[in-house]
Amino acid sequence: MKKTVNINLAGTFFHIDEDAFGKLSRYLDAIKKSLTGPDGSDEIMRDIEARIAELFSEKIETQSQVISLKELDEVIAVMGQPEDYQVDEELFDDVPPAQKAQTRSRSKRQQLFRDIDNKFISGVSSGLGHYLGVDAIWIRLLWIILTLLSQGVFIVVYIIFWILVPAAVTTSDKLKMTGEPVNISNIERKFKEGYDTVADKVKNADYQKYGSKVKQGTSGFFDTVGKIIVAIFTFFVKLFGLFLIVISLSALVGLIVSLFTLGTVGLWGTGELMEYITMFDTTGTPIWIISVLTLFAVGIPFFVLFILGLKLLINNLKSIGTPAKITLVVVWFVSLIILGILGIRQATQQAYDGEEITETTIPVQKGDTLQLQMRADKQYEYEVHRHGGLELKYNEADERIIYTNDIRLIVRSTKDSVGKLLIERKAEGKSFLDAKKHARAIDYNYSFENNTLLLDGFLTTGTENKFHDQEVEVTLYLPEGSVLVADKNTYSFHRNDSRYEDILENGDEGKKLLILRDATQCLDCEDEMETLEGDASETSLETDTLDDTSKSDAEVTLEQTSSKNWKQDVNERFKQGETNSKTIQEKGDAVETDSVISDQ
Repeated sequence: MKKTVNINLAGTFFHIDEDAFGKLSRYLDAIKKSLTGPDGSDEIMRDIEARIAELFSEKIETQSQVISLKELDEVIAVMGQPEDYQVDEELFDDVPPAQKAQTRSRSKRQQLFRDIDNKFISGVSSGLGHYLGVDAIWIRLLWIILTLLSQGVFIVVYIIFWILVPAAVTTSDKLKMTGEPVNISNIERKFKEGYDTVADKVKNADYQKYGSKVKQGTSGFFDTVGKIIVAIFTFFVKLFGLFLIVISLSALVGLIVSLFTLGTVGLWGTGELMEYITMFDTTGTPIWIISVLTLFAVGIPFFVLFILGLKLLINNLKSIGTPAKITLVVVWFVSLIILGILGIRQATQQAYDGEEITETTIPVQKGDTLQLQMRADKQYEYEVHRHGGLELKYNEADERIIYTNDIRLIVRSTKDSVGKLLIERKAEGKSFLDAKKHARAIDYNYSFENNTLLLDGFLTTGTENKFHDQEVEVTLYLPEGSVLVADKNTYSFHRNDSRYEDILENGDEGKKLLILRDATQCLDCEDEMETLEGDASETSLETDTLDDTSKSDAEVTLEQTSSKNWKQDVNERFKQGETNSKTIQEKGDAVETDSVISDQ
């Protein structure tokens, strides 16, 4: 067991073991002694300590939380030994600045910073010049041209660069900006260059007096504006970070609670909820596995948003580390792949449509009145209303069944002498034969008695068939001239659009509807009957004016008139309460016979 020491290095706290602490102390003392001359040695040491602290932070993110001799040796290898980087002060006086710039080796880890030492507004152009290896004057000229061509849009781009690109404040930042290695030698040299630059400015103060005032005034104004913009931007960034934390944390808590509950139910395999899930899941995958995969696939992105919100809210928040990041990405990607495979398997189980059609004759003829109702089974519920939901119920034999009200009712006219009922049972499956098997397993019934047709408002099937989008489509064909009275409980079952060619309109429930060709005529609606009577009168007047030579046309017109009169007669009998459909039919036939005889 080794002792650990808490140290404060460049304002950052680290845990370091006792051996590494002793070596670090000796290393820093040796560096301080190796510095040439007392001028600026404290500033150089602060920059060196800041760089070491930065390297320590990188080690903590990727390795252990305690700095050991191993991590310290790696940092020293980057920084270099003090005796290897003793710099002679005369070297900087003899070598021209241009030659020194040519001898610098550009680092592969060059970073973009704002060069505030050579700034005119914010140092963005100078920083881009260092990063791209071109003179800053060309970058500034490019900004001006792009701003003019874009009608000011690039001003916004410049402000974004100003806000997002950090300024090169420390010596370490300045070395990174120019692409030079951040080690002891370069830190000391960079500091001496800055020291010499200050001395030159003092010597040339008289020549630069007026230019310096103008530049400082301009820079000061833009610095103030920049600080205001940065402050506003920082406020909204913090606010957005707080928003991300609240949203992601709420989503994570809700997701964990719901999926944990679902996974627990699936693991124990009991409860009504488990039965419903089993009815929908046709892949046979355990529910707890799906819950875990869903938690990873959905929860990991929310966790990343939570960490992002914390980073926006807390400036010095430590990273979770590269191994953790890689693990999260791998787990998330694998979860998505497995869920995708399961989703494809689920979809293939319902890729084909199958149907089972039965056709039955309904003894309804011209002149007959049919009462149409939807019926419920008290074993399941007292009233029926169409919806696509699925329920699990017990039948009379106490067997578990699938129950749904997904029934579609369609009414159409036919030229046949009698009506017919077409029942189409539909289902989905992994193949056509499998879908047809599920459709054939649908239990649906009806009854016809005393001119009353009772249709089941529900369908049932065994739980072994699971949910395969089972539904029933009932099409009722009625002969022209018959009368339909649909009960009000049929309303929700025949809400169809035009593609179904349904002649029973919503709102006509409870009315006496005369079946015409692809249409209906209300027999107890006053406005429609007035129109009907007017049409019959006009037809009679036209018949009186016909010439004897157009006898065939007259016969046709008389037949139309007789048909209209027969429809009126049917309505009058309804109003008088006569419900004997056979008498109505005989009356209609008699009217037609009289019309033909009179014409002859």
